[in-house]
Amino acid sequence: MEVLACSRAFYRALESLDLEAMEAVWCHEEWVSCLHPGRESMQGWDEVRASWSNIFHTTEQMRVKVSRARVRVEGDTAWVCCLEDVTCSYEDGFETALLEATNIFVRREGKWRLAHRHPTVLPPPTSDAQTPLIQ
Repeated sequence: MEVLACSRAFYRALESLDLEAMEAVWCHEEWVSCLHPGRESMQGWDEVRASWSNIFHTTEQMRVKVSRARVRVEGDTAWVCCLEDVTCSYEDGFETALLEATNIFVRREGKWRLAHRHPTVLPPPTSDAQTPLIQ
């Protein structure tokens, strides 16, 4: 599936900290958006690109394990929802996080491109088995 190929290219660019590869995955429009955890939403390709450049410049290494990917395609729009287990190392240490992400893609001239990304940090699992209030 072509949408999944674009999604995999996104994660390869992320793990390799490769800005050029990240540029190839995104749609370069003024309406694209990205919301990194703990930061304000960015609007427009220039702002989104600058955020990736900053992340790649300050990160020494990144590993992302993707699971539970669910894909939906509706015409020229598609979205991939998944879990991301992320570990980043920096000059002064490292951090890990479990994220639930929604990545929205659009098809332009026959190619899928990322148009919106919204990951949310999930709380750490609890040690006691609790029944969720909402099922």
